[in-house]
Amino acid sequence: MVTTFINRYARLKNILAVLLTVPLQVCFSQALTSKEYKEDFNFFWTSINQEYCYFNKKSTNWQKVKEIYTPLIDNVTTRDEFVAVLEKALYEIYDHHAILNTNTKSSQRLVPSGTDMWAEYINGKPVIVEARKGFGAAACGIIAGMEIIEINDKPVNDAVEAFLPKSLTTNDVEARNFVLRILLAGNHIQPRKFSLKYKGTTKDYFPDKNGPTPDNWKYLSIIESKQIGTVGYIRINDCLYDNSLIPAFDSVMEAMKKTTALIIDLRETPSGGNTTVARAILGWFTDKEKFYQKHEYYFEEKATGVKRSWEEIISPRKGKYYAKPLVILCDHWTGSIAEGITIGFDALQRPKTKIIGTAMARLNGAVYSYQMPNSKINFSFPAERLYHINGLPREKYLPAILLDLTNKQESSPTDIFIERALIYFRTLN
Repeated sequence: MVTTFINRYARLKNILAVLLTVPLQVCFSQALTSKEYKEDFNFFWTSINQEYCYFNKKSTNWQKVKEIYTPLIDNVTTRDEFVAVLEKALYEIYDHHAILNTNTKSSQRLVPSGTDMWAEYINGKPVIVEARKGFGAAACGIIAGMEIIEINDKPVNDAVEAFLPKSLTTNDVEARNFVLRILLAGNHIQPRKFSLKYKGTTKDYFPDKNGPTPDNWKYLSIIESKQIGTVGYIRINDCLYDNSLIPAFDSVMEAMKKTTALIIDLRETPSGGNTTVARAILGWFTDKEKFYQKHEYYFEEKATGVKRSWEEIISPRKGKYYAKPLVILCDHWTGSIAEGITIGFDALQRPKTKIIGTAMARLNGAVYSYQMPNSKINFSFPAERLYHINGLPREKYLPAILLDLTNKQESSPTDIFIERALIYFRTLN
């Protein structure tokens, strides 16, 4: 059975984030046969069929996916060709948390980790709702509120239609949003060009020309800190999968003990992580054990009719407690375990604490990783549903203070997130 491949928790949850963030290029001494490629595709399809836990909110006909893509394997002669078929098949569930842990140069970048823009259809129009600070999109002048007219000289709706899943039973706007975002992310070889409309004027933008892309971005450190007056500020740089963050975070927190309030910035944490790091961070902010997240393993209920669910606990950390006012900042690049940390802070019901930001990446559930028997290609998808302890699906959570960046003036020199956090602290005085 597919599930025998997985050591459910101890091993995979520690290695998964690394798999999610590092494209794996596997070399083979000889090509696989058509039969072997078909065996791998069948393993891939069956794994998702058995354990993917979000078909209930998709318009995907997964049986049709098998019918559409299995015949394409007959024409596959190289690993890159096989990866291309797998990618298109995986797009059929239009889930940013379902990925191959490998890529080719022609592969679309991952969302959210590999993109510098977030977009969705608003009132029928494709609109940029956030540009990732410090990356090419923002550097070339792209801002929230711009309407997307063309992608690489192709009308946006034509580009989206051509990329849409083939097995949909209904017209689902979430499938269109998914496709729109991966098209904006682009692939690893073609420079991106976008025609965007703002305040009646249409202009071309070239985000790969004027700034760094997620492909070549390097953080100077895993964690940054400073003081803004008497307020402490901590930013975590996409390393929630790295247990070495724990002593680094502890060290910074020791230095923050004399601050009057604290901002924890999770706006650059798109690549996932592990619950050990999450519990280490959250443990600084509670003096008693509390539940922070609910899990639900759907496959067991599907197989037996018996529901399996449990709540995870945050425990205080001896000698480590910060009781002063707190703000957590989040945005569309707050993904996966960072979303779990965010809803965990909300679940703690800590006094003088606010979550401030936009909607997060809205990544579905907890992913499990699988490996195909012949090509050894790894792939990951949500097999475990996650919830706030109040029962709200994690992907539906919105911050208490929700920011709409499409209404932000482009000339504003300040960071609206930090500015709003400081305003909140002033209301406490």
